[in-house]
Amino acid sequence: MSYPVLQVSELSKRYRLGEYSADTQLREVIMRAITKFAKREQEEEQIVWALREVSFEVQQGEVLGIIGRNGAGKSTLLKLLSRITYPTSGTLKVSGRVASLLEVGTGFHEELTGRENIYLNGSILGMRKQEIKQHLDEIVEFSGINQFIDTPIKRYSSGMRLRLGFAVAAHLSPDILLVDEVLAVGDADFQKKCLNAMDDLRTSGRTVLFISHNMAAIESLCSRCIWIEAGRIRADGEARDIVSEYMKTFAQASTGSVNLEAIESRSGNGEGIFTHIEFLNESGETTNVIRSGDRLTIRLHYRAYKLLRDLVIGINILTEYGTLLAANNNWATGDSIPLVEPGEGFADLEIDCLYLLPGRYYLSLWLGKWNNLHDVLKNCIHFDVETSDCYGSGRGIDSSFGVIFFPSRWKSCAPQDHALLTKIDLGA
Repeated sequence: MSYPVLQVSELSKRYRLGEYSADTQLREVIMRAITKFAKREQEEEQIVWALREVSFEVQQGEVLGIIGRNGAGKSTLLKLLSRITYPTSGTLKVSGRVASLLEVGTGFHEELTGRENIYLNGSILGMRKQEIKQHLDEIVEFSGINQFIDTPIKRYSSGMRLRLGFAVAAHLSPDILLVDEVLAVGDADFQKKCLNAMDDLRTSGRTVLFISHNMAAIESLCSRCIWIEAGRIRADGEARDIVSEYMKTFAQASTGSVNLEAIESRSGNGEGIFTHIEFLNESGETTNVIRSGDRLTIRLHYRAYKLLRDLVIGINILTEYGTLLAANNNWATGDSIPLVEPGEGFADLEIDCLYLLPGRYYLSLWLGKWNNLHDVLKNCIHFDVETSDCYGSGRGIDSSFGVIFFPSRWKSCAPQDHALLTKIDLGA
């Protein structure tokens, strides 16, 4: 019989902008004081509520997904639950031993080796030395850094720190595991291992709170999901239903042409922005009917506010659950855009054959170089791909065939054909 291991009631967290914490360096404190004195003006106090009156319960053995846009308050919530910071108001009750993986390398001591940090983290979790020793080989094997386990952590890459951190958190038998969006740092194989480990924790009765932008992982791992928006809980319910509602808020409806200027959830330096997007058929006409196997042109209109050199324009295609299917940009294809004058322009992505099966898909767009992005729109528009008879068989293809298809044909040489040919040859 399950019981609540996390009880959160009216939890709120307030920050004052510009306020320094106890660990701020003395030099920074002095410089701020001098600057403030020189200006001879009192800075206006600005308050930001990261969380407002959040309430929920988590049952023992439950895997709870937490979703929301950047800055919604997800990470703040996990920091409160792990006692890294404390609430401004409200209460929370935690029953059991909590392990958290909120940032890469959190809790590691730079001068200690990987092996020593395993014992250190275990001790912080309240485990005995013998208990840690019992799991040591499993942790090292899972992390995949066997040959570096006796090397100081300060020489580890971010990926090595991540692997060791998750291995420690997952194998030292926590009652509650808090996982922020750190799995994105690892490679695909390691992410799969981590997801499998969290599933094992769930089946063994452990409780997991999981923040992720990977909606497919949220839906497959979590039976329940909380959607946080602007520091408040917007929805709490079955993972599939909440994910579906959340994804609908990102994109405008699929039409032949969509205005992108009105989208507020964008990032970048603003030196250039996307203004609108068009879907063009084989004849170059705007279309709102896109079918599997079609020739398709995606036209991206942009506005440059200054001279832009070596412009890179990228499109990412994602499933409705946030899984990246394909990423394309003009740098990868070798189609350079060396110079863009201030003003309006557009670029076309020409797709010879759309290998997507019927379903709903999302586009993320970015403008600029990787270290100097002008405009980034995540999941800014969705489009629907319709079924088509692309093989000319009269049967068509539909979403039950998967996510993508590849043009193909079958050739058969059945056993009875061989036997018939043999008889004919012998009779001759």
